[in-house]
Amino acid sequence: MMKRRKFITGAALGASALALNACHRAEEKSKGDLHVIKAKKVTLKLATSWPAHFPIMGTGVDTFAKRCGELSDGTLEIKVFAKNILVPAMQVFDATSAAQIDAFHSGVYYWKGKNPSFSIFGGMPLGLTSEEMITWLKFGGGYELWRELYGKFNLYPLIGGTTGPQMGGWFKKEINSLADLKGLKMRIPGLGGEVMKRLGVNPVLLPAGEIYTALERGTIDATEWVGPALDSMMGFAKAADYYYTGWHEPGSILEITFNKARWEKLSKEHRAIITAAAAEMTGNMLQEFRYENAKAMASLPKNVQIKTFPEEMMKAAKSALHDVLRDESEKSADFKKVLASYQAFEKLNKPWDDISTKNFLEIRS
Repeated sequence: MMKRRKFITGAALGASALALNACHRAEEKSKGDLHVIKAKKVTLKLATSWPAHFPIMGTGVDTFAKRCGELSDGTLEIKVFAKNILVPAMQVFDATSAAQIDAFHSGVYYWKGKNPSFSIFGGMPLGLTSEEMITWLKFGGGYELWRELYGKFNLYPLIGGTTGPQMGGWFKKEINSLADLKGLKMRIPGLGGEVMKRLGVNPVLLPAGEIYTALERGTIDATEWVGPALDSMMGFAKAADYYYTGWHEPGSILEITFNKARWEKLSKEHRAIITAAAAEMTGNMLQEFRYENAKAMASLPKNVQIKTFPEEMMKAAKSALHDVLRDESEKSADFKKVLASYQAFEKLNKPWDDISTKNFLEIRS
């Protein structure tokens, strides 16, 4: 009798468990033979330094946000806000650091006033290309240093795109000698701006939406921006005739940076999705820049004259860069440490790059 009661009780418990499991599975989302419990939805606010849906950089972030939603099956929503909607373009760093927003997309070198070493993570004049920069960050120790230093501001950075090689800028007057730079007001950020300052230029930092008006009205005499695709869209050819080849930004890095405390509260799955989507955006952005720049180069207005800076100026720029790096290293231990990592990779990479990429391009040309 006891055995019979135990059997009935066990059967009843088993039936109850099956019923509960059936109810539970009914609440799950079925995907073929798999049944996955849908994660709790998370919404993040991300502000950019660009106008809404700005080509390549802005639309790249739009696609990034969409991909996060797709890869998470809708459980991760990233709301993108263009510059000046939630915060001004040049205040996204501070707003994210203070947890007023969850994340931002911008250029790393904009924040050199916070720590001069940040300029290196954004790219070096006469330095590493986009591919080389990404390799240093991912495999040469750059990411660890970047995250260590951003961590002091309660931030967690990811590579958020790259522009490839940039042009040297638009000038209202032709530059025939080093003396022609003296007193020019030029929109140019980062270490490139520091170098130009030592060549007699007055560097100015302006967000995207203000550059054309400043150039057209003569508030500035010259500006660099990116390359033919975005420069043409900005209309710079209407305000300046001389378009110079680049040297100051051979591989600029953009960033998708999160409030560190907010990042750490995200699930492992959501962090993995964001990381994967950021890497996808970086590759897509570099490839899109190459394609659109190639198209735009072929259709520049007839008034535009492509120029190369005088040899005298470039020699002076190399010397000035050396002095800038020396002086910044003496003033900042962080800068010195990051520069040492950057230069160690540069030294390791150069012999291989010389006999592979450089050699091949010389043969091909």
